Amino acid sequence: MKDITLKEIATKLGISITTVSKALKNYPDVSEKTKKAVIELAHNLHYTPNSFAVNLRTKESKTIGLIIPEVVHHFFSNVINAIIDEAEKNGYLVIILQSNESIELEKKQVELLINKRVDGILISLSNESNNDEHIQEIIRRNIPFVMFDKISKLSKCSKVVIDDQKAAFNAIQHLIDNGCRKIAHIRGPLNPQNSIDRFIGYKKALEKNNIPFDSKLVYTCENVTFKEGYDFAKQIIEEHPDIDGIFTITDLVAVGVLSYFNDNKIKIPEQVAVIGFSNWFMSQVVTPKLSTIEQPSHEMGRESFNLLLEEINCHKEGKPFEPKFIVLDTNVIPRESSAKKRLHPDKTN
Repeated sequence: MKDITLKEIATKLGISITTVSKALKNYPDVSEKTKKAVIELAHNLHYTPNSFAVNLRTKESKTIGLIIPEVVHHFFSNVINAIIDEAEKNGYLVIILQSNESIELEKKQVELLINKRVDGILISLSNESNNDEHIQEIIRRNIPFVMFDKISKLSKCSKVVIDDQKAAFNAIQHLIDNGCRKIAHIRGPLNPQNSIDRFIGYKKALEKNNIPFDSKLVYTCENVTFKEGYDFAKQIIEEHPDIDGIFTITDLVAVGVLSYFNDNKIKIPEQVAVIGFSNWFMSQVVTPKLSTIEQPSHEMGRESFNLLLEEINCHKEGKPFEPKFIVLDTNVIPRESSAKKRLHPDKTN
């Protein structure tokens, strides 16, 4: 069935195309009788506006692009839901793309979104990405642009993040307060800023508590997986049998650690306390329940979209827009995996 046009409605009613258009938009200079006739005929003929033509006139696509490293991650799935909710409230569709932590795929996806003439782009960078040419191309084209979670500090655009250094510091302080003295860190890849900042927070907490930093206690993930957590837990116990605490880059890695310990009868937290990061839903159903850092995923999604929308509206109105930097709060969620097990050596009852 072919699409019905304004011209066909106008011909059938013996009025101008302009009058039909105005009637459908409820202009006051069109009589109620004409409006009623136009609306009824449009309904009977199943008329729908040509969104492509509307977009050409308004120079808006009413779509935004969203690029994330992975859809299946609990944190990102919550971010997606929040962004879609906010977008729908404001009449926008969201094109969701997954980079799979690949900079080459991320570059192609950015190019695709630019060619699709989306009204704005939201991105959480892949582990391989930084202040690269494709990111600079978005900025050069003056496309409304927001980075969230995994960002490049060098890129001049709006950003929504947590304070990863502070969050990691608090995680380590929690372990120390509960009796840990030899704490390993299973960190993320070397490039992403959040991985760097969590590592720095780990070191700062040790320093503040007069615990020497030992680089041999730091293990680096390539893909941030359950298997890496499992394998690193085995390696840590073999290389450091006196380890008493582990802080991981994400809950998924921490669950791998718990799995190895459970399989090998290593008591948690009596022998080794474990804390993860992000408050993944699985953290509450594993045994023991996993202590973690609450990462506000829904709030990050809402803030990211609304910041993008603010920039889009400024562009439409010809107003200048200054990039903004929003930092969201995090909290330690203490559970069974890091319960207090002994007093510090320098404390008494």
